[in-house]
Amino acid sequence: MPSGLAALLDDIAMIAKVAAASLDDVAAAAGKAGSKAAGVVIDDTAVTPQYVTGFTPDRELPIIWRIAKGSFFNKLVIILPVALLLSLFLPWAITPILMLGGAYLCFEGAEKVWEKLVPHEEENLAEDVAELTSAEHEQNMVKGAVRTDFILSAEIMAIALNEVKSLAKTSIWLEAGVLAFVAIAITVAVYGVVGLIVKMDDIGLHMAKRENGGSQAIGRGLVKGMPKLLAALSTIGTAAMLWVGGQIIVHGFGFHPAEFFGLHEGALAWVVDAALCGIVGIAIGAVIVLAHHMIPKRKAH
Repeated sequence: MPSGLAALLDDIAMIAKVAAASLDDVAAAAGKAGSKAAGVVIDDTAVTPQYVTGFTPDRELPIIWRIAKGSFFNKLVIILPVALLLSLFLPWAITPILMLGGAYLCFEGAEKVWEKLVPHEEENLAEDVAELTSAEHEQNMVKGAVRTDFILSAEIMAIALNEVKSLAKTSIWLEAGVLAFVAIAITVAVYGVVGLIVKMDDIGLHMAKRENGGSQAIGRGLVKGMPKLLAALSTIGTAAMLWVGGQIIVHGFGFHPAEFFGLHEGALAWVVDAALCGIVGIAIGAVIVLAHHMIPKRKAH
């Protein structure tokens, strides 16, 4: 009986070692995948705050939470199983699907540029305020954010899957574990940072009310600076959509613009690649936006 118990304990110890090794593999692969997807993660963080801008302070965090839940659903319920199935049965289809998503990002980014450049009729201020506080407007903004998140999440998960498949030893379970780990970690990180960004003005207001002179100065600086930062993030978010969308399409064709100029690594290669992919993104997005706005007019005529 004791020998049987000892054998059982040995088996449990062996299983624990195998499980620990698997967790180490997952953590290591997820770390590499996360570093490779860092650019898209930063873009995701820059894009999201624009969907919260204009709402009353009491609705900001609930909206971010709704978007975060949508992001979890995108990654864990839709993208993860679909990515694994495509990887097993239709690996060639992953790139074209991502390129279609990239075209949508180009369209959305170009649409935002269009709205800024093309004059719109002036609307009643009271109606604007009512729209910003309406449940329907909030729902539309959340849906738009979750749609954009879906494309960016698909790119992040594709990078993670490609990284884990490059390992010497891999399996469907290791791939699933890495994708789930990346999905949870990146979503928590992105929307945690977004929540902090949109609430920094409230934090600044709280600090400005303290008796400490240093805290007051920092608080007043945050209150004055956050509107400018949010406006800048809105512009950066639009640029990120165009860059990432163009990059997905360009890289999908197997072309890396920086390498055309003999640049393979480093900051200069990144800048050149981002700039040229952004130009491609705005060009593709402009074509889609023009078609989107012209076709309804022709039908009306």
